[in-house]
Amino acid sequence: MDTKYIELIQTALQRHNQLVQQSLETHSERLIELSMLLAKTFQENCKLLLCGNGGSAADAQHIAAEFVNRFKMERRPLPAIALTTDTSILTAIGNDYSFNEVFSKQVEALACPGDIVWGISTSGASANVIKAFEAAISKKAVIVGFVGKNKAAVEQLGGFAVDVPSSDTPRIQETHIFMAHLVCEMVEKIIFKKDG
Repeated sequence: MDTKYIELIQTALQRHNQLVQQSLETHSERLIELSMLLAKTFQENCKLLLCGNGGSAADAQHIAAEFVNRFKMERRPLPAIALTTDTSILTAIGNDYSFNEVFSKQVEALACPGDIVWGISTSGASANVIKAFEAAISKKAVIVGFVGKNKAAVEQLGGFAVDVPSSDTPRIQETHIFMAHLVCEMVEKIIFKKDG
């Protein structure tokens, strides 16, 4: 067996574990705060809109599915929409205007005051995610950004940033979905233990 691949696996696992642990040490309280905010949003009949590119688009869809269907509990569906899924809307906006506007136009159309717009960007600077945040502000929606080490753009817009201190895209994405799963589990406990 080629030991270089064993070393690759061990190094990746070590880095994954370090990043998850470091991110949770930094952001455990923030994730609890986010979970409470999401629970309040859903309880007030507001919704969650999610967006991202590439693997982060897949994560946006993944998180939306956890809320709409279920995470661990049998419970009523929660209103979450991934803005990454409608190819007719995405291609119409991208063709007629700009790919930078594929999420912001949807936020303008769908967001209401009190909703949450959750953007996922490993770089922290994806132009179409930042434009979605700007549209969210104009609609009086709350901004949540799951980013890599660059959280400046989210914070400058007054958003709720959860950053992973790395520039290694796969490790950032793994940490994002780990933290998002924790948020899904906490939201279920907050809402549905209260509801009985």
